[in-house]
Amino acid sequence: MKLCTLSTGDHVYRYYKSIVIPFEQPRKVASTAVVNGGYREDLTAVFNNDCNPGAGMSSIMRGPTYQEHMRIITEEIGLDPATTAGMGTAASMQNVAIHTQTYENLTVTAIVTGGVEVNGGRVGDPADYFKPIDKSTLEKPGTINIILVIDADLPPGMLNRAMVTCTEAKTAALQELMAGSNYSNGLATGSGTDQTIVVANPASPLYLESAGKHSKLGELIGRTVLPAVKEALFKQSGLSPRHQHSLLRRLKRFGIKEESMWQVYIAEGGQVIKPKFLSQLYQLDGDNHLVTYTTLYIHLLDQLQWELLSGEEVRETGNELLAAAAARFGVAAPVLTTAGLDTCLQAWQALLLTIVKTNIKTTCTDCSN
Repeated sequence: MKLCTLSTGDHVYRYYKSIVIPFEQPRKVASTAVVNGGYREDLTAVFNNDCNPGAGMSSIMRGPTYQEHMRIITEEIGLDPATTAGMGTAASMQNVAIHTQTYENLTVTAIVTGGVEVNGGRVGDPADYFKPIDKSTLEKPGTINIILVIDADLPPGMLNRAMVTCTEAKTAALQELMAGSNYSNGLATGSGTDQTIVVANPASPLYLESAGKHSKLGELIGRTVLPAVKEALFKQSGLSPRHQHSLLRRLKRFGIKEESMWQVYIAEGGQVIKPKFLSQLYQLDGDNHLVTYTTLYIHLLDQLQWELLSGEEVRETGNELLAAAAARFGVAAPVLTTAGLDTCLQAWQALLLTIVKTNIKTTCTDCSN
């Protein structure tokens, strides 16, 4: 199936669980691909492949190494392994997002698949993968995969600069969605295995030597990649501003989840069964006031960790937010005497549990009447 025709004259196809771009003419390519990656001028095609065999099933290597696996995939989709660069992912090619921007005779197109619900992380997160092995076996399938096509000629270094700008745009999209890391309490900056391919057109009469944020090319990269990443994440997993309007999703990266709250509730002598407890919790999950207060409160904690606010400033303002949220729901507010991260989180969780308990009591009273 042909998805579109690029301004370069190249066609974008989807078949065999892959997005494929065969080149009509020679292209300049910079990529993170494990096979034929780096800077190349001899490639004849690039692709993005969905290696997920199905829901609940583990991906299976088609060869003894990831490189050999990718070569086998390349041959199966009818391309030359010697002159093709490809990326792997568990995201569906059906959920691809394609965005194009044009300024005068410059056109930029971003072709994106992705998901961060499972593999999203923040740069600098604690990691345990350090396994120096033979280079022929080192690679994993990516999660947010981007093919960026620039219909202009660029020197080799500027393709790398375009990749940097592209990465910044991806991270900006995740920041705007407040997507949390799965490996720390920080905001995600990408997934652990993202890949990118940048393609330039040496046949274009337009020659550019800048791809940073001060250049029109940099602007167009941002204006294509950022919305394309958002659209791809929404298509893949439903991640969106509306989806993030949830106190539980905002608190997830800090370890406050349904199960942890249920365990505290039981430890404090809670009487209702788990389904009733969760029902009340979920009713509060999207409450406009509580989501807003929660968002402001955890941003204080981010500011504390980033050393942009002092502990005393966070303690004072945190108490104001605790009091305001408590007053809204007619319950007593916990009081912060110190401003450590754990102390602040325990206070907010205690407030939420008090609101849930009050609602449970009210519901039970109404039912008995």
